Amino acid sequence: MPPTVAVVGGGISGLAACYHLVRAPRPPKVVLLEASGRFGGWLQSSRSPEGAVFEHGPRGVRPAGPAGAQTLHMVSELGLAGDILAVPREHPAARNRFLYLGGALHPLPSGLGGLLRTVPPFSRALLWSALRDLLTPAGTAPDESAHGFAQRRFGPEVAELAVDSLCRGVFAGDSRALSVRSCFPALFQAERERGSVLLGLALPHGGVGGGAGPEAGLARRARAERWSQWSLRGGMESLARALVAFVSPRGAELRCHTPLTHLCHRRGQWQLTVPGATLTADHVVSALPASALARALPPEAEPLARELRAIPAASVAVVNLQYEGAALPVTGFGHLVPSSEDPALLGIVYDSVAFPEHDGTPATPGAASLRLTVMLGGAWFQQSFGDPALVAPELLLSRARAAVSDHLGLAGTPRNAIVRVQQDCIPQYTLGHWERLERIQRFLKEQQLPLSLIGASYSGVSVNDCIASARAAVGRILGSPPRALSPPGALTPPPPAVLGSPPWPPV
Repeated sequence: MPPTVAVVGGGISGLAACYHLVRAPRPPKVVLLEASGRFGGWLQSSRSPEGAVFEHGPRGVRPAGPAGAQTLHMVSELGLAGDILAVPREHPAARNRFLYLGGALHPLPSGLGGLLRTVPPFSRALLWSALRDLLTPAGTAPDESAHGFAQRRFGPEVAELAVDSLCRGVFAGDSRALSVRSCFPALFQAERERGSVLLGLALPHGGVGGGAGPEAGLARRARAERWSQWSLRGGMESLARALVAFVSPRGAELRCHTPLTHLCHRRGQWQLTVPGATLTADHVVSALPASALARALPPEAEPLARELRAIPAASVAVVNLQYEGAALPVTGFGHLVPSSEDPALLGIVYDSVAFPEHDGTPATPGAASLRLTVMLGGAWFQQSFGDPALVAPELLLSRARAAVSDHLGLAGTPRNAIVRVQQDCIPQYTLGHWERLERIQRFLKEQQLPLSLIGASYSGVSVNDCIASARAAVGRILGSPPRALSPPGALTPPPPAVLGSPPWPPV
């Protein structure tokens, strides 16, 4: 009998783990447990009767780097290559981003001209911030807030405006609380290796190269066509549906409406308690949010549960709006709002600019359609709107429409409006997160627990990060990296920072 791997959590991380497990030359028995009635987690797309696609979670994926290439390999094997919607780097959605400050939209500086001249809202040319970085000694603290790091290296304006807004856009978080080491490891490492962030990013790394080998298929196409991001014609949720369709006929047992209530390890096996049943498994892959896993652990795992509970998450209200006969005053990906301007409003994404294919058929022939997504709350949700579980959707919709009117001059009634409150959707890597991960790893190793922790709670919140963490965990379980897609060698070995115990003998 092959060993049994129980994957807990049916979001993109859990589905990706199942995908790599069933592709093994000698696959284990795979059981996926999902508490809700659907698979896909935060990959949530809906379609209007007119064919407009609205994203209520991630809306695009970057193709860059080994993780981006691995995701594209998976997309190709799932048969989705023909559904790719690509945004090239020359596209306005890739080149143009804005800040809303002082009641006005300001383009973020780009290119040499933006570095040499003063561009509002900055009070002086960013060249001076670059010189500051080149002259500032490298820090010695083991960790630092993203805000503190940026202020020390680039000055207060870059910290208060650019990095504050960046943290709100990526993590829906407060730059004063987030860890630069964990949230922006490339910046932290660049300073440590070269004494300067800019030099560290510009010069080759001193360590062993992380090349992905010969590129193939979509990854090669993405490089040749200079993609900055991509989506899918049916929305990002179609990636989750394709994974379900791939793993189901290959032996994976998928169970919805099956929340894990208790997990314990006895006599070399896991016992997983779900409503009305107890399952056994040789290895557990947890793709649950850290706090959800903590609630299921037994008392003897309290040291682990304590660390997991210390990983917070932010809630975000996602308000999708569609207008007809409306036009944007600017063209680009969207704009962010610094916390000093409006803590409650994180930013607005101009969805129709990047992916007009998702606009659907207008009610009036020839009329322009404009889709926007307003992001509210994040680390400021409670103070701005109260309990995310109790907030009235009407309040959030009103707040979103007011922002669109004030910032973009769109005062009409939207043709479509959808409000989703995504509770605890983005983990917050606060100061000391890296030490927390080391303590978690140490506990799993000392207790020799066949438990792998994957997903956004640990080492990256993007779709690529989640898929890469699943692939790396499966590599440890199988005792070797998952089978590469053609051509051989196109994928890199799993990164060393996977949270989990040593593997059992290869299956």
